[in-house]
Amino acid sequence: MSERSELEGLKAVVTGGASGIGLAVAELLSGRGADVAVLDLDPSGLTAPLLGFTADVSDGVSVGDAVAGAAESLGGIDILINNAGIGAAGTVEDNPEGEWHRVLDVNLLGIVRTTRAALPHLRHSAHAAIVNTCSIAATAGLPQRALYSASKGAVLSLTLAMAADHVREGIRVNCVNPGTVDTPWVGRLLDAAADPEAERAALNARQPTGRLVTAQEVAAAIAYLASPAAGSTTGTALAVDGGMVGLRLRPEQKG
Repeated sequence: MSERSELEGLKAVVTGGASGIGLAVAELLSGRGADVAVLDLDPSGLTAPLLGFTADVSDGVSVGDAVAGAAESLGGIDILINNAGIGAAGTVEDNPEGEWHRVLDVNLLGIVRTTRAALPHLRHSAHAAIVNTCSIAATAGLPQRALYSASKGAVLSLTLAMAADHVREGIRVNCVNPGTVDTPWVGRLLDAAADPEAERAALNARQPTGRLVTAQEVAAAIAYLASPAAGSTTGTALAVDGGMVGLRLRPEQKG
């Protein structure tokens, strides 16, 4: 089977799929033969063959309606990509309690709501896979990311628990842990910095490869975990971080 047809006949749902990593995932899955429905706050910019459904992952009714509509339009669900999420900056002191609730509601409970809605459909699939977008922040202590890291640490633990719960139902559950990805959200953070060029250089230097991760590289990892080629892979966190977590390089010698 060619790479371009490896997902032929499979039905995929991607949350937060109208931009950034989610859009790259939706386009890649579609390009490899899957029928793809995107759930997003604003799916109006999507183009065929992607199907768009308006959904707010912090609202259970919204998610339930959108997943049901996607399943009906697609004729079932084989693959769920839980990608929707929001960022947060600051130490444990910097965000008010309401912001903690908001970020956890989207980044953690958003996965819970979407998965709950999709599970009845996934159980009817001969090839059921869930991939959650986690983060390097779940496995490395990053400065000024206390709230975001807490939410993604919970996503990592949830992924492992879900994998254990559903493996005997034939549903695989994995996650990807991207490093700093060159997305619109990161672009907005850089634009808000006092010195955007210096901040980008610092982010590039933080990853051993010397550059930011691309959305397409993360999408490729997600597509692999969702594909039949990963049929024996479940309960795994795949780092796509330019070596940031695992490598400890010596400083480059000058001259």
